[in-house]
Amino acid sequence: MPIILGIDPGSRLTGFGVIEAQGSRLRYIGSGCIRIDTSEDLAYRLKQIHDCVSELIETHQPNEFAIEQVFMGKNADSALKLGQARGSAIVAAAVNNLPVHEYAARAVKQAVVGKGSADKEQVQHMVQLLLKLPGKPQADAADALAIAITHAYNTQHLVAKSGASKQKSGRLRQYS
Repeated sequence: MPIILGIDPGSRLTGFGVIEAQGSRLRYIGSGCIRIDTSEDLAYRLKQIHDCVSELIETHQPNEFAIEQVFMGKNADSALKLGQARGSAIVAAAVNNLPVHEYAARAVKQAVVGKGSADKEQVQHMVQLLLKLPGKPQADAADALAIAITHAYNTQHLVAKSGASKQKSGRLRQYS
C-alpha cells in the first residue's frame, strides 16, 4: 500500500497532500500548505520549503513522491522561482531516497477531472469526491492531492498494463 506525497510547489505557498493507494481505492491521510516567509531572501525561502517537505516525509513516511512540472507562463521570473521551489522539494525527496515522479498540470487535471483545461474549483470538487472529504480542501492543497491521485492512477494503470501484456487468449505466456 504505497503512501504518496504530492507537492504543488510555489515560492510563497506550497501545497502538499498525502494519500494511501491500494489498487483503485484511495485513502486521504493529510493535506495543507507550507506558507513561506516572503520577508526573507530567496535562499532562506528555499530552505524553508526543503525543511518543511523533509518534515512531511519524516512524519508520513511516503513511498512515492509526485510533484507538478514547471510550466512557462507569461512571467519568466515567476517560472524561475517556481523551478527553484520545485528543486528544493525534489532535493528533500532525493535526500530521503524517494522516487520522484513529475506530472504536467494539464495531465493532472485530465486525470482527476477528465478535462485538461479544468479550473481550480473543478479540481477541488473532484478531489473532495474522490477522497470522500467532508469539505473542499484549500486550492493549493487540492492541487497537491490531485498530483498524488494522478500518480496513484498512473501507477495502477502501469501495473494493470504490465499484467495484461502477459496474457494472450486467456492463457499466461511463459517466459524463460
